[in-house]
Amino acid sequence: MAGFGWKLHGDGRSPAPGAVVKPDERLSWGRTIGLGAQHVVAMFGATFVAPVLMGLDPNLAVMVSGVATIFFLLVTGGRIPSYLGSSLSFVGVAAVIKAQGGDAATLTGALLVVGAVLAACGAVVQAAGAKVIHAVLPPVVTGAVVMLIGFNLAPVAAGTYWPQDQWTALLTMLFTGLALVALRGFWSRIAIFLGLVFGYALSWVSDRIFGQIHSANGAGVVGDHWRLDLSGVSKADWIGLPTLHTPSFSASAVLVALPVVVALIAENAGHVKAVGEMTGDPLDDRMGVAIMADGAATMISTSVGGPATTTYAENIGVMAATRVYSTAAYWCAAGFAILFGLCPKFGAVVAAIPGGVLGGITVVLYGMIGLLGAQIWVHNRVELTNPLNLVPVAAGVIIGIGNVSLKITENFSLSGIALGTLVVLLGYHVLRPMAPAHMKEPQTPLLDAGTSEYDSTTPEQ
Repeated sequence: MAGFGWKLHGDGRSPAPGAVVKPDERLSWGRTIGLGAQHVVAMFGATFVAPVLMGLDPNLAVMVSGVATIFFLLVTGGRIPSYLGSSLSFVGVAAVIKAQGGDAATLTGALLVVGAVLAACGAVVQAAGAKVIHAVLPPVVTGAVVMLIGFNLAPVAAGTYWPQDQWTALLTMLFTGLALVALRGFWSRIAIFLGLVFGYALSWVSDRIFGQIHSANGAGVVGDHWRLDLSGVSKADWIGLPTLHTPSFSASAVLVALPVVVALIAENAGHVKAVGEMTGDPLDDRMGVAIMADGAATMISTSVGGPATTTYAENIGVMAATRVYSTAAYWCAAGFAILFGLCPKFGAVVAAIPGGVLGGITVVLYGMIGLLGAQIWVHNRVELTNPLNLVPVAAGVIIGIGNVSLKITENFSLSGIALGTLVVLLGYHVLRPMAPAHMKEPQTPLLDAGTSEYDSTTPEQ
């Protein structure tokens, strides 16, 4: 089975008590299409927020997420139900590359290389077995890298978005936090999306009541401007292709992006383990294939100007709530995403999101990404009083967050995420052979499904 030929589960209406709809099964087509739409809503927030924050076309991101999902389902033979949306792990990378003078093409070129490296890592994992992940990337290293990737973003939220409209940012932050804590089930899983909708509406109302705001705009120029500028929406067509571009390649940009491979491997491994446990079908034998498929899907997406892709914990949550793991629902979700991507007017609405709204969202979102690193440590019982763990993590995290730079030659330096990741990864593996036996007690490799984009109830993507 290569993703087709689903068997009807029971009467096609709903799973029997205690039963699950397996990946090679489906409910009636009407219900399956409805579940596909639900998956689209679950992935939607992060999939279009990521390209907006990285300066890429959200329409293209949504469309290629559908293409990437179909590709993933085919390559994995329909055994691993998963949606491949835009990865938020590269938002910090995008900010660094932009600060270095790079543009969207430079960014997508770096991400394409990361996709190729990820696919190669998947091939190694498939050949050597899942144990190689636990040996090279123990939880102490994975958690630290995820943490420094998230916290490296703090200056972007504080210096770029928040100053554009501090009061809208504050209220959007408070609403988003309330939604994440107070809402239940499906609604809590789209809390970030709800926060964007709230901030969008608040900006529109504020313009009507208070008029223009005097602050920095998205380009950093201080002056009077509307919080919400919808002029581009009326000019946009209803149907049309999103903006495509070819990537360009820069060695410095690639070095900034490469450390994120660590987070992507953890995301994919966590996703495969979580789905295997929920469906009762151990999938360790397909873990390498899943990682290869995600890497290749990232190459497909970035080759036309889209963002990197990754498996989504938000959609794991939908499956856990519905007990429906049918890949047929993911085919439907992918179809919906492709149709959305062909609507430029939708893209114009997304592009009009005010900076203050993004400020309120990002202070929560970036912090959540960083704290997922701490969550990996907690879930895997990482002992941070152990100097073997503490020393490389302490140094690497501060280097990543503080954007410390190491100048190697006149034209080449390492800094921030790249340098911090190298310090954690190499520091741990260099110090380990020299450490006494009691410091080297093995950690149980749980590779938790919580290194995802964001999810308030799922431990990981």
